[in-house]
Amino acid sequence: MATLPGFSLARRLAAGETVYTGWCALPAPIIVETLAREGFVAVTIDQQHGLWDTAATVNGIAAIRAGGAAPIVRVPLGAFDTASRALDFGAEGVIAPMINTVADAKAFVAATKYPPIGERSWGPTRAMNLAGITDMKAYLRDANQNVVTLAMIETQTALDNVDAIAATPGIDVLFVGPSDLSITLTNGKELDPHSATVEAALDKIIAAANKAGKVAGLYCANAERAVACAKRGVRFMAVASDLAMLRAGAAAQLKTLKG
Repeated sequence: MATLPGFSLARRLAAGETVYTGWCALPAPIIVETLAREGFVAVTIDQQHGLWDTAATVNGIAAIRAGGAAPIVRVPLGAFDTASRALDFGAEGVIAPMINTVADAKAFVAATKYPPIGERSWGPTRAMNLAGITDMKAYLRDANQNVVTLAMIETQTALDNVDAIAATPGIDVLFVGPSDLSITLTNGKELDPHSATVEAALDKIIAAANKAGKVAGLYCANAERAVACAKRGVRFMAVASDLAMLRAGAAAQLKTLKG
């Protein structure tokens, strides 16, 4: 693939690497930059359930790049206009929740990929500046290969359509939301992202991704879960969250203080 200067996420995935991303709900650029500098090769800004507004996202993307990592943004439900803007701000990947049908997948691709694959509107000035790209024609030529689309599979409907979603041109990663999947697969009776039902669904999603030549992804509660799922063929994983890490660190210190 032709790699754009300053872009690394798509290249890593194309090379067969397993990518672990930090995950951030707290809208502070210093947090995402710190995760990048600590060694996460990608850091995700969570607009869907996190506290990030547009201004914070713009600054957060720049901070992640300053830390040497690839910025990813999870956009709110159905906010494909936000997906396009995140890419213009300099994100290398966009995660879209609740991609349940081929129509959803096509709408996602339309906002994130340029023709002939999608219908993304031109305006990546900030993205080009952050990456040090001066040739607009080169960006247009290579952007589709370097921008990563991650379609969240987190409902029974999505699971029923997973092969067709995976086969949709322009969808790069099937990203599993295990908590929502556990809720929808039990009709709202259970929240267990590690249940046998979810594990079976994950195997099906991994198989669909492999069949279509795409990447399987997963949100993982901790590093142990991520390492275990990497052995099953998952190659893109979010690991814990900034808030979870903060709580764990505080709890460990308080445990020592309290004896």
